[in-house]
Amino acid sequence: MPNAYVIGLGKSGIAAARLLKREGWHVTVSDSGCSDSLRQQQQQLAVEGIPVHLSEPLKPQSVETLAGSVQRLVVSPGVPWDLAGLVRARELDIETIGETELAWQYLKDCPWVGITGTNGKTTTTALIAAIFQAAGFYAPAFGNIGYAACEVALEDKKPDWAIAELSSYQIESSPSIAPAIGVWTTFTPDHLSRHKTLERYGAIKSHLLHQSHHQVFNGDDPYLRNLGKHIAYPVKKTACWTSVSDKAELIGHAPQSVYIEDAWVRTSTELILPVSLLRMPGSHNRQNLLMAVAAAKLAGIDKHAIAHAIATFPGVPHRLEHIRTWQGIDFINDSKATNYDAAEVGLSAVKHPAILIAGGEAKQGDDTAWIAAIQAKAAAVLLIGNAAPVFAQRLQQVGYINVEIVETMERAVPRSTILAKQYQTPVVLLSPACASFDQYQNFEQRGDRFRELCQEL
Repeated sequence: MPNAYVIGLGKSGIAAARLLKREGWHVTVSDSGCSDSLRQQQQQLAVEGIPVHLSEPLKPQSVETLAGSVQRLVVSPGVPWDLAGLVRARELDIETIGETELAWQYLKDCPWVGITGTNGKTTTTALIAAIFQAAGFYAPAFGNIGYAACEVALEDKKPDWAIAELSSYQIESSPSIAPAIGVWTTFTPDHLSRHKTLERYGAIKSHLLHQSHHQVFNGDDPYLRNLGKHIAYPVKKTACWTSVSDKAELIGHAPQSVYIEDAWVRTSTELILPVSLLRMPGSHNRQNLLMAVAAAKLAGIDKHAIAHAIATFPGVPHRLEHIRTWQGIDFINDSKATNYDAAEVGLSAVKHPAILIAGGEAKQGDDTAWIAAIQAKAAAVLLIGNAAPVFAQRLQQVGYINVEIVETMERAVPRSTILAKQYQTPVVLLSPACASFDQYQNFEQRGDRFRELCQEL
């Protein structure tokens, strides 16, 4: 029986371990952490015959002890691909792959739609899955959204279409994934603490599109418009471009490209649906809609199924999610805005002036557009988390003075109601521009806590 070693005991790692076990591997799992929840998962997997080692980071010396006895290392997306232990494993010719690559090996007989990008990929993925499902396909969304990829591979029923949201972390460790349709939503600086340079980050994203049979690009994104100048992989002549406002330059005469004209989503040969069917606010969501429609058209889906899916689409949790209206004030959860660009888009999409709740664990990036949006659209800013002092100083540097450091969500929500009445603002917006790991396990937990506090008002 061959031996496999899974690194990381999150949802992806557990699914990978179970898939390998089913396929006849002897599986061991390790995780550097040792929380109560990890110990519970350790006990559950032990019952299934899968041993788990906690408080065990993967170091080069520990990899050397595995050489010869372990044939495969499987890495969860949160584990850095350049971790010294993984580098050593590859040097020792131990097969080292990501959890998504493992799933691909068992799901590659069905067509994939692979969606990547800095921002917009979750909403676009959810829209694509909704359209394919409305057309009668079994088309689960997974990867960076919903299920782990290996959870889908574990199911008895294989998908008609596999709808995969793929982060740079997942693409980096999954080099052979070749979607039938690849979608690139946006590209701005993010995850530079992991990927080091913008060029490296871009090359990882572009690899997925290079591997894709059909390509869909956001033609309104400044970087993607000039894609051939930035990366080694050329854009295919058959690539589908989308635009909410600029069909002439980007679309040309390509019949597969999708754009908005006279309030209709259309190609050069067909009206598909009125834009008004989409209930989510913001130009960025209209762009997400266009990319989803483009993918559906490439898959041969009828426009009536597309229109039905969009008309009934409820939105995505934690992305401009309307929580409630309280005393005339809308409370909006945009916890998934974990970088400056996403937060700037979120603030620009809602009614203003708004009371903004921001902060958390700051990321590298250019905050210029976000700061400008705050100056133009925020009546006041409440800051939480580790980034609060730095953000407060940054805003004061540009002359923005309606800033309060409240530290926690528990203080921010009640305070926001007072400020909203004081400034007569229509919206309280949680749009952090930060990762969540200083106070929460993930952005979902942060958004859920915001929702709880708003419901308690």
